[in-house]
Amino acid sequence: MEDKHMLMIPGPTPVPEKVLKALGTHPIGHRSGDFSKIIAEINDNLKWLHQTKNEVLSLNVSGTGAMEAGMINFLSPGDRVLVGVNGKFGDRWAQICEVFGIQTERITSDWGTPLDPEEFKTALEADTNKEIKAVVITHSETSAGVLNDLETINKYVKAHGEALIIVDAVTSLGAYNVPVDDWGLDVVASGSQKGYMIPPGLGFISVSDKAWKAYETSKFPRFYMDLGKYKKANAKNSTPFTPPINLMFGLQTALQMMQREGLENIFTRHQRLTNATRAAATAMGLSLFAPDDAASTAVTAIRTDDAEAIRTTMRQKYDIALAGGQDHLKGKIFRVGHLGFISDRDVIMTIGCLEATLTELGHDFEPKSGTKAAAAALV
Repeated sequence: MEDKHMLMIPGPTPVPEKVLKALGTHPIGHRSGDFSKIIAEINDNLKWLHQTKNEVLSLNVSGTGAMEAGMINFLSPGDRVLVGVNGKFGDRWAQICEVFGIQTERITSDWGTPLDPEEFKTALEADTNKEIKAVVITHSETSAGVLNDLETINKYVKAHGEALIIVDAVTSLGAYNVPVDDWGLDVVASGSQKGYMIPPGLGFISVSDKAWKAYETSKFPRFYMDLGKYKKANAKNSTPFTPPINLMFGLQTALQMMQREGLENIFTRHQRLTNATRAAATAMGLSLFAPDDAASTAVTAIRTDDAEAIRTTMRQKYDIALAGGQDHLKGKIFRVGHLGFISDRDVIMTIGCLEATLTELGHDFEPKSGTKAAAAALV
């Protein structure tokens, strides 16, 4: 059947009908007074979502673009940084640093295992000369379904005094409580196709006062990615360059929907969907890749030797997209996204189809055990 495709991946995520309609609105001039009012509303609601009084800047980039901007605006060539790596996106941060000539020290753990905050503490306390300029953390490591202990790591960064905390919150913002001001997070990057419930194309960066001071001494050349230009434009409810007008229409509508749901309800929903997905997988005899106490609320990674056969059957028979493993995990895990515009019904439907798929592929488990476990977790 046409138009029944269902995204159960960690991005892009499903887009609400109200947002789709907003995206189809006829464009208006991006320097007009009417568009300025839309920017003002978006800026206020982005601050609400980030739980910050500081600027949240919108860039015409993907999440990776926001990551790069979060580096080159606050650091300089030769700076020393610590980068947490326990998956694809932590490694991407390290690669970005190295491309720009930043002295990069990886603090690692196996994919599927959370980073150890004590390793950061040890490295930071040993830096008596205060040479470490930043600590970079991927909060929700999408490639492995792991949530890193950002709060504890950030406390150790704050005790250091000099270093910035730079956060990849691409799949945690809007799915998990990230109180930017309460935790004193300096640079937080995210992307539109995740918890924001709109298509790819916008990246977001919140910036603290401490980070803006570092901006003043950063020596990387930049033009389009110069966040100072975005800050100046933000103050006038404008943009430094031509924005994706229709994506902004969609963002305005999505943020309104999120406000009506409320932050606590959003976080509770994502945790409930996570619990249901994990309970169902366990009930069906599947192996969870990440531990319960470090489970991402955006995506659940499941280990099985027939991961690609499962994904293929789910797509061909039920038109449900699941994510695969990346790099060395390709074919060894599949990932179920439960991020953004996902409801209890979506998870129950996905688990039911997964049960049918597993049965077809010869898995041995108690019939309906997955849907029963998911339903019980959703109560």
